[in-house]
Amino acid sequence: MSNAKFNIPLPPNEPVKNYAPGSPEKAALKSKLQDLSNQQIDIPIIIGGKEIRTGETDNCVMPHDHKHVLAKYHKVGTKEVNDAIESSMKAHKQWSRMDWYDRASVFMKAADLLSLTEWRYTINAATMLGQSKNPFQAEIDAAAELTDFFRFNCYYAMKIYEEQPLHSPFGMWNRMEYRGLEGFIFAVAPFNFTSICGNLPTSPALMGTTALLKPASSAVYSAYWVMKLLEAAGLPEGVINFIPGSGAKVGNPVMDSEYFGGIHFTGSTPTFQSMWRTAANNLANYKAYPRIVGETGGKDFIFAHASSDLTALGVALIRGAFEYQGQKCSAASRAYIPKSIWSKLKDYVVSELKSVKMGDPSDFTNFFNAVIDKAAFTTITDYIKFAKSSNEAEIISGGGFDDSKGYFIEPTIIVTTNPKFKTIEEEIFGPVLTIYVYDDNKYEETLHICDETSPFSLTGAIFAQDRYAVETANKILLNASGNFYINDKPTGAVVGQQPFGGARASGTNDKAGSYLNLLRWVSARTIKENFIPPHDYRYPFMSEK
Repeated sequence: MSNAKFNIPLPPNEPVKNYAPGSPEKAALKSKLQDLSNQQIDIPIIIGGKEIRTGETDNCVMPHDHKHVLAKYHKVGTKEVNDAIESSMKAHKQWSRMDWYDRASVFMKAADLLSLTEWRYTINAATMLGQSKNPFQAEIDAAAELTDFFRFNCYYAMKIYEEQPLHSPFGMWNRMEYRGLEGFIFAVAPFNFTSICGNLPTSPALMGTTALLKPASSAVYSAYWVMKLLEAAGLPEGVINFIPGSGAKVGNPVMDSEYFGGIHFTGSTPTFQSMWRTAANNLANYKAYPRIVGETGGKDFIFAHASSDLTALGVALIRGAFEYQGQKCSAASRAYIPKSIWSKLKDYVVSELKSVKMGDPSDFTNFFNAVIDKAAFTTITDYIKFAKSSNEAEIISGGGFDDSKGYFIEPTIIVTTNPKFKTIEEEIFGPVLTIYVYDDNKYEETLHICDETSPFSLTGAIFAQDRYAVETANKILLNASGNFYINDKPTGAVVGQQPFGGARASGTNDKAGSYLNLLRWVSARTIKENFIPPHDYRYPFMSEK
């Protein structure tokens, strides 16, 4: 079918609102924060468009004020998971056979609702309160990036459907059909990005496959509002089923189903590897080989050369390591700094960090907020305690923490003399940056150390004004990151500009926010139609003459 009638123009990126003093968006967001803070909602399971309450519940709390309960949510058991699978496969029959533009219209409407209506402030406020994000971090995630995912995915889907065989000789017609997968996709979302929670189930759904959404237990609150947004956009019942609950209670029955079609995952490397092993062990039980797509851990770096712009480098260290409390897959967790610039850089960064305010995200003067929950608080502070007790490390900024009201940990910088120190090798996922100071004449040697230190390969950055130094780093660090930045922090990938994903232990590198990801959710069928089929089996070479 020609797509000319249903053309989707290449969308621009969603503008990011700055919530400046006196702006209407600041007033609207403040009002929504107050509204959501003053109510406690009951979040159901959603299967086939129906709300289900099991009575087995847990609380959604504010990480910065963990005694404040935003919602009670119901958790699934095996029965509800099996019901969700049945609902998905029922919806699949009609949804998978819809024309692509009818499916796309749902997500294009969701984008416009999120961009242009009250939904923007609802989902931003839910993200701020439930995940402890400041207004800017919520805006670039829950509003702008999620809107971009919806719009750009629809555009890339159109481009995929347009891709057809280059040649059809006279007498025949060759064409390609892009089918949704036969089964459902298990979308397993992390706590740290509302946009990822929205993208994981909707990108396969756009391509004609249904999905089960399991949100992170610490981010059920914003995930629920994303589900309500999709309902408001007209998503048919059962296309995406909402099944919060414990990993084992959800994962085991999901991956035992013969209709399990794949995983769309963002989370820890061990969890992803475990799920992959389970899928492999169940291969003989599935109707088709499942698609396994995951973005997992990172130990992301900033590598500086002596020619670096010192102020730009300092800002990148602060923003890259400490925005959203370092709880980004892409956050700068280790840095390599040459001795010749270290003293001045240290003074600059330590001085700037003294001005950082930490507290409730509803106070818009706070740059820094709380980590997500008690488990994260304990893990991160154990690393800080380890550094404090080591003779190979020194804490030059931060190092304090307090969970009496909220899970607050100061932005912490560790300097180590050991390039294989625990905090420079292991993923921490919190506001802890470890710096190794190297001899200027060991630039290339230290680049190799950077490449070999971590099993991950997600993001990384090189700072240098010397172009030869940039090119050397680019070549040596070729496989050290899936997203590489030159004179910029290693966070903040934008849909349509920097498709995101890593290799090695960081994932399958299927690049969320690009056509590469969407291709994983279709099964192509080649169709050849012969208009003038032969009427004789004999070929010319068979002639006796």
